[in-house]
Amino acid sequence: AQVPEPTKICPTTSPPPPAMRLSVLGLFGALAEDCQFEDHPKSFLAGCSVNCESFATLAEAQVACAAETSCRGVTFSADPAPQGYQLRAGAAPQASTAGEESWLITNRGTCSPPAAAVPPVWPAPRAITAGNTTLSVHRSAGFFATTAPIPADALARIAKNTFPHNEGVGSQNGGDVKGLQISVESEVVGFPQMGVDESYSLTVGADGIAKLEAKTVWGALHGLETFSQLVVFDFDTGAYTIAGAPLSIQDSPRFPWRGLMLDTSRHFQPLESIRGIIDSLTYAKLNVLHWHMSDTQSFPMESKSHPKLWEGSFSNEERYLQADIEDMVEYARQRGVRVMVEFDMPGHAGSWCAGYPEVCPSTTCTQPLNVATNTTFDLITSLLNEMTGGKQSQPGKPSGLFPDDFIHLGGDEVDTTCWGKSEEITAWLKARNMTADDGYAYFVKRAADIALSQGRRPVQWVEVFDHFGSKLDKKTVIHVWKDKSTLQQVVAEGYEAILNNSPGSNSWYLDHLDVSWDAVYSNEPCSEVTDEQCKLVLGGQGEMWGETVDFSDAEQTIWPKLAAIGERLWSPRTVNSTALAQGRLENFRCMLNRRGVRSAPLTEGNARSAPPGPGGCHQIGGGTHTVMV
Repeated sequence: AQVPEPTKICPTTSPPPPAMRLSVLGLFGALAEDCQFEDHPKSFLAGCSVNCESFATLAEAQVACAAETSCRGVTFSADPAPQGYQLRAGAAPQASTAGEESWLITNRGTCSPPAAAVPPVWPAPRAITAGNTTLSVHRSAGFFATTAPIPADALARIAKNTFPHNEGVGSQNGGDVKGLQISVESEVVGFPQMGVDESYSLTVGADGIAKLEAKTVWGALHGLETFSQLVVFDFDTGAYTIAGAPLSIQDSPRFPWRGLMLDTSRHFQPLESIRGIIDSLTYAKLNVLHWHMSDTQSFPMESKSHPKLWEGSFSNEERYLQADIEDMVEYARQRGVRVMVEFDMPGHAGSWCAGYPEVCPSTTCTQPLNVATNTTFDLITSLLNEMTGGKQSQPGKPSGLFPDDFIHLGGDEVDTTCWGKSEEITAWLKARNMTADDGYAYFVKRAADIALSQGRRPVQWVEVFDHFGSKLDKKTVIHVWKDKSTLQQVVAEGYEAILNNSPGSNSWYLDHLDVSWDAVYSNEPCSEVTDEQCKLVLGGQGEMWGETVDFSDAEQTIWPKLAAIGERLWSPRTVNSTALAQGRLENFRCMLNRRGVRSAPLTEGNARSAPPGPGGCHQIGGGTHTVMV
């Protein structure tokens, strides 16, 4: 039935609160079958189960409601009048009557039974609009055929995730959507570097024509992942479907650096485990694997310049060949994931002494590394040269085992007690009129200079900034794990930073098992810096320290909390409601399970606990968990 054109004004007892004035989230109750509006904007409108007071901005309203069954096909706009706001469908804006305390809804939509909701995409796109038509999808061998420079095996992986079932005749004998047209502007395909364009545009017309456009192959890969999450298999009809046509998504990340730190030094991670983790990163549009290669406990990697280094490994079987690493970096590249290696120094480096005791203060007091001998720095220079190839990577010309523009040199938690017990080191410091703290500053600066000379930007933990401050080269990136007040100091000095702040109840340390997903999700990276200073925050990471993590529990320690970090780093800052995120994240966690990722339940008290009892993926301990969109 056609809804009448007249505007309905719902009186309120007081002006709408500021959040309501901005959000227009009363939404479109007229799409409910009874075509009636609720009389008060503070209630849930008929047929649209989103609280209109939940959002502070229009952008967040659009993202949250694009998938809501009864809210699709509606355009949103802020009301210019100070007394209210409006929602309209296919009509010109109308202003509230001056002086009235009213909530204006202009309704020219059409009442119809709602279609199935658009599947909730994770992380939330920057902008999404959707209609109310559900289309069938025709699966075929050439569904993702394209001349764009996307690796064939990447398209095969996407096809497997998009069409996981060997379905019957439902999708094979025809369908509305017969393929995805993919176009990529740039023909350059090398190693992704920080700051590469990752944007994409994805549309599915009511006529079934689906298009994906991106400036780079890396943006196209993100768009393909989004498309795979939109396609749903209907077990009743035996067909694949896409709901919400006509559908349009315009998407790009908020931060260029979105990653996971994987510690393989406290417990060895097999190659197959690392491959699986890299695969899972792409599902949440994460693009950095920070490989914490060595620490006090072990040095598992082959060095050809110093072949005794891996005598510090746990065993002969718990080692990585350089050929293994080369294959892993390429595996990640094909998925749009950068790999940055870390050799923590001068602290956290006791394992180096197993093969080269001369770079340590003594065989019994092994760290920090010996600052008083050039032997230490000769080893570091040679080791880094293997990683970097001695020069910066260029498009089409990767250099070194790790072609990424960044290399992590650690520098955290340095206790110089062992230096004070070494006659050689104390004499060296005294001859230069240096304190032990001066020696620490000297070490980290010299290590950073080696990296810079080999075409890499050094990343160092925030203690290096604490001790060296503005004297650091401005190319240094500060990795902030301390309180956010430290981040304020870092960006105030003009340094770029990545964030994973550990202290407190909202830590991004994934092995902090008592920290819940919603606390992680609510941890806004730039909450204590200005918008201008936020431009120096490259992004952040979840940190998977390995003291209590090996192959048996790695994935369920990482997921689903890393997904919460992923959306915080990808989606607009205004997408921050845990109430609205919970259902989408629960859906994403179930999708991870279906794709073979061992993601833990969302709401258990301990982050990687098993389910407490029988139940489906959307059920906790046998009780139904409602999926909100």
